[in-house]
Amino acid sequence: MLAQSRSGSHPFGVVPIVEPAGGRGVDRIDRCHRAFFSFAGGIVPTAMSSAEPATDALPVVIIGAGLAGLTVALHLAAEHPVIVLAKRNLDEAATAWAQGGIVGVLGDDDSIDSHVRDTQDAGAGLVDEHTARFIAQHSAEAIEWLVARGVPFSADPDGPLGLHLTREGGHAVRRIAHAADATGKAIHDVLLDEVKRHPNIDMRERWMAVDVITSRQLKRDEAPRCYGVYALDIDSQRVETLPARAVVLATGGVGKVYRYTSNPDTATGDGIAMAWRAGCRVGNMEFIQFHPTCLYHPQERSFLITEALRGEGAHLKLPSLGPGDPGGKRFMAAHDERMELAPRDIVARAIDFEMKRHGLDHVWLDATHLGEAYLKEHFPTIHARCLALGIDIARQPIPVVPAAHYTCGGVVTDLRGRTDLPGLYAVGETTYTGLHGANRLASNSLLECVVLGRTCALDIEAQTERREPSLPAWDESQVENADEQVVIAHNWDELRLLMWNYVGIVRTTKRLQRALHRIKLLRSEIDDYYGSFRVNRDLLELRNLVDCAELIVRSALMRHESRGLHYSRDYPYALPVSFPTVLMRSAAAGKKPKTRGISV
Repeated sequence: MLAQSRSGSHPFGVVPIVEPAGGRGVDRIDRCHRAFFSFAGGIVPTAMSSAEPATDALPVVIIGAGLAGLTVALHLAAEHPVIVLAKRNLDEAATAWAQGGIVGVLGDDDSIDSHVRDTQDAGAGLVDEHTARFIAQHSAEAIEWLVARGVPFSADPDGPLGLHLTREGGHAVRRIAHAADATGKAIHDVLLDEVKRHPNIDMRERWMAVDVITSRQLKRDEAPRCYGVYALDIDSQRVETLPARAVVLATGGVGKVYRYTSNPDTATGDGIAMAWRAGCRVGNMEFIQFHPTCLYHPQERSFLITEALRGEGAHLKLPSLGPGDPGGKRFMAAHDERMELAPRDIVARAIDFEMKRHGLDHVWLDATHLGEAYLKEHFPTIHARCLALGIDIARQPIPVVPAAHYTCGGVVTDLRGRTDLPGLYAVGETTYTGLHGANRLASNSLLECVVLGRTCALDIEAQTERREPSLPAWDESQVENADEQVVIAHNWDELRLLMWNYVGIVRTTKRLQRALHRIKLLRSEIDDYYGSFRVNRDLLELRNLVDCAELIVRSALMRHESRGLHYSRDYPYALPVSFPTVLMRSAAAGKKPKTRGISV
């Protein structure tokens, strides 16, 4: 029987991205493109060898029901049974909240090289070119696949594929396919409906993964691999054992580690934390993208004002600074020559600077000059939501603040979604593939989900099925029901507040050190609680958040420069040469982090 408690220290080590930990698993990222396929063609990846005959078909367990997870499921389900776990309602995935769009290199004025250059510029020198090129090369086919599924993109009879393309910050041309200002929801609704109707896909709503099951946990004398997952049925409050042919982490990012975020409540870093605890490397966790424009309103703290609104000409302005000042002065020209079309990290820092400089709690995003008819046609969701809150965006500027939005780092994978642990895959915002570098280019994330969701599925299909060992049941024999849930709520609030205050848009070494000290104390309390009481969703999410918070702070402390989304007052300049920050768990408990392989 596997004991529930897994408390203990979490030592770190740091390695450059050269070879995979343990000698297997992840191809070097800049070589991954070689064996890949055209969406119209095929793939011949290397299969894992096994002398054991296949038994009854095991399911592929996909953790997460956003675009990445649904894409993998749809590509696998024709030949394999699939289980998809969604820890909340099926429509609460971050995909459904995405407003802007998905990149497609489609127009005559565009090219793969142009998209790659824009991705590299936004990524501030840390984008892997082969990854960016591979994904750009398959962008048109990815959009064609979505169109074939029935996604209702905004139309333009004169546009490529009959689509209206918009432009967002950091893009040289119009290349964003969109469904008005609710692209993510349009995509998610279509794919979710198809998944629900598929006879080979078992959708389990209100199920949350606890941890992946590895050979290390089973005490087997073999190379580490993943055999399945422990998952909590939230309604019955029972933890079930799910054996799997493969496990796919598609849980999204970690925005809920911050007090203010545009992310849904699902974004608690579950996949990143589970992979870390299973021994996988994580990369670039210091690069948390803060979206510049989240609605500032007491009744709505997570509503995103899409990048596309600035792309279509909305202006950032200062509100009134006192008597006699009506407000309305534009300020982006003082920060970047691209003004409102600068990459998100620059815009977010500019807003943060102006708010602190003038003692403001928000700035204005003014789209009134675009006209009511235009705003209703192209931004109906934003127009309606703001109007319901008493803000007529055709006549009033929108009050906005920056908020944690996207996790540019995550579990280190190759372009087939393979992690360091055979049998464990990861796709989407959960991952670090080298695409986003030090800052994500707008609308690249949905594209990454579709392109690499397919490559992940094809790699799983190519693996030789193994006879799996009997997996132990979850052991609750030495724990009891929690006595006071207030402990979880208090620790959750404290963690998110300290991350916002000490590990936000602008950082200092002292702030980071203070954050790390407090995170260690919180971890001790959380580990003790986890080892003593039966698990529930709030406790599991808090446990994952504290893991991810430590990864973010450790990574930030090791980067002695300012680059992309990581800005340090103690190291305000970028170094001439820089590398990704990659962390791995040290084999020796308590071993201090190494500092090589970061930035030189």
